[in-house]
Amino acid sequence: MTTLNDLHSISSAFSNTDKMPVLFLGHGSPMNAIEENQFVAGFRNLAKTLPQPNAILCISAHWFTNGTKVTSMQMPRTIHDFGGFPQALFDVQYPAKGSPELAAETKKILEPVNVDLDEHWGLDHGAWSVIKHLYPEANVPVIQLSIDYTKSGQYHFELAQKLQSLRHKGVLIIGSGNIVHNLRLVDFRNFDKDNYGFDWAIEARETINNYLLDGNFQPLIDFERMNKATQLAIPTPEHYLPLLYTLGLKEESEELDLFNDKLLAGSLSMTSVKIM
Repeated sequence: MTTLNDLHSISSAFSNTDKMPVLFLGHGSPMNAIEENQFVAGFRNLAKTLPQPNAILCISAHWFTNGTKVTSMQMPRTIHDFGGFPQALFDVQYPAKGSPELAAETKKILEPVNVDLDEHWGLDHGAWSVIKHLYPEANVPVIQLSIDYTKSGQYHFELAQKLQSLRHKGVLIIGSGNIVHNLRLVDFRNFDKDNYGFDWAIEARETINNYLLDGNFQPLIDFERMNKATQLAIPTPEHYLPLLYTLGLKEESEELDLFNDKLLAGSLSMTSVKIM
């Protein structure tokens, strides 16, 4: 039964706040959830600069669906959507609450796009493996918004813009993926080599970073038309598209900063973005 206190907390949780930052986090290997490395340190350092959110809305590369969905359960499960890793990784639980209220508000503001309220998904590793470093006590409610794989980059960029009002309700919006992400070409022998990238990955990172820092987002939206190096960096779109949600929320007066901006194992990048 919903009590008067419940109603008050729902109301106060989504009252007006100062505008929240927007993030894109290069999540990399699921092992980042339990390992100590420079990228995990980068996430923790980022957390020190963030205002305390009322809730988090995460767009993860690992929830790629036909149509758009948003998690609406009270207690999302921790999804271990990977294989071949140590048991210690499968033992990790991230018991953040969900927010049916934020899910309903997200559905409403995205109209006329039909958004399904989902009770089955939970938090996949694109969400929990990085959010756990920002909020290790799991004390901030988290919902996920899926990525409709039938739609274009322009569609996702414009859909993100409709989420802008949530930033003024204390909602931290996080895109989670990897900008350079070609698993087929990963050089596992050099996985621990610092800032190691193939020539095409170096070129792709430079091209994309220049567009990001110049605020020239249209070529990034039309990523399928970019140069050959970028085509190798983005062989499939699911890890790249969360970036477009982050960029779609940038307002003209805001600064865009890069962090964790390194290549990994030849064909991956951990480059992350903070907008505020």
